[in-house]
Amino acid sequence: INSLRALKKCVLPVCAVEVILLLNQSEKASKTIKEQNQRTFEKTTAWAEKNNTPRLQFFCLFHEALPPKHAGVGLARKIGLDEAVYRFEQAGQEDGVLVCFDADSNCDENYLQAIEQHFKRFPKTPACSIYYEHPLEGTTFTPDIYQYITEYELHLRYYVDVMRFSNFPLAYQTVGSSMAVRSSAYQKQGGMNRRKAGEDFYFLHKFTPSPHFSELNATRVIPSPRPSDRVPFGTGKAIAKMQEQGSGYLTYHPSTFLDLKAFIALIPKLYPEFEEDLLNTLPKSIQAFLQTLNFKEKIADIKRHTASEATFLSRFYQWFNAFLVMKYVHFARDHYYPDIAVQEAANWLLKIWYPEEQKDYSAKELLLRFRAKDREGFAPNS
Repeated sequence: INSLRALKKCVLPVCAVEVILLLNQSEKASKTIKEQNQRTFEKTTAWAEKNNTPRLQFFCLFHEALPPKHAGVGLARKIGLDEAVYRFEQAGQEDGVLVCFDADSNCDENYLQAIEQHFKRFPKTPACSIYYEHPLEGTTFTPDIYQYITEYELHLRYYVDVMRFSNFPLAYQTVGSSMAVRSSAYQKQGGMNRRKAGEDFYFLHKFTPSPHFSELNATRVIPSPRPSDRVPFGTGKAIAKMQEQGSGYLTYHPSTFLDLKAFIALIPKLYPEFEEDLLNTLPKSIQAFLQTLNFKEKIADIKRHTASEATFLSRFYQWFNAFLVMKYVHFARDHYYPDIAVQEAANWLLKIWYPEEQKDYSAKELLLRFRAKDREGFAPNS
């Protein structure tokens, strides 16, 4: 209800808005979960009837018996998004905007308006990542939860920003409660996946290779920092693990991205002629990883289908995409550079950005600086 109230408080855009709340449970859900969902369905349905207006309407759908093999966040998002696509098709609005928002999130009052304006300003953008900030203080959660979410969000921002430092061109935040996509683009890419975790990462990175993909930084989603055991990884799982262990968050070693930076600088030199000696100049972690990929054969295949350096680079990053970078990062962690404290890694990157900042900052101080830098964003090709 609090999340629905947050949307109700928003300044309305010019267009109409429909909010689809998707309650869901596995057919093997416990009696406790089934009873809780039934109460939620009754409460939200009654709330919607009282609060619906011609330009802002709320609908509550209840899927009570999802197959246990697939029941989870990915399937829930897919059902809701597919329903939204159907609604747009019925209304003759194939370019309507689908927005993901979690049922425990909050948002700024300009949220709906900013989304509409963003897609009007960038008519070619197929999708966007929306700026977010977890709450760092308050009375809803215990103090340790706010400390843990500070470190976890710092990790999320450090990871994307250190990839940008390495000059990887497809580095974006992919948070499930903070993304939007045009209905036509959603359908063209085959819709949402059914993953039980990481569904947002795999979904949004379908769109990031587009030169028109964008970031929306003019508003803010406020996701919940609550611990959760419903997913095998992600925010809720990370907070629950830190709470259980009473320890801070570890992230990827900066050396991983220094090596990645050296590799990315080499890529344009692979076209038009591939010189094998170039690979021997790369850091050991990259050389070892490339040996797992049949790299030479893949480069030869990409070159056979390209007639210019620009198309070569475009096709290369369609292959060496965010998924493959993640595989490399995990490979480097397992074989070369063990994880380190997120505060240590973030202080390192901050000093790269601002050489004059030589002191070490706390996790919260670092996060506030990373947020400020991230919110500057960029403008895509319109």
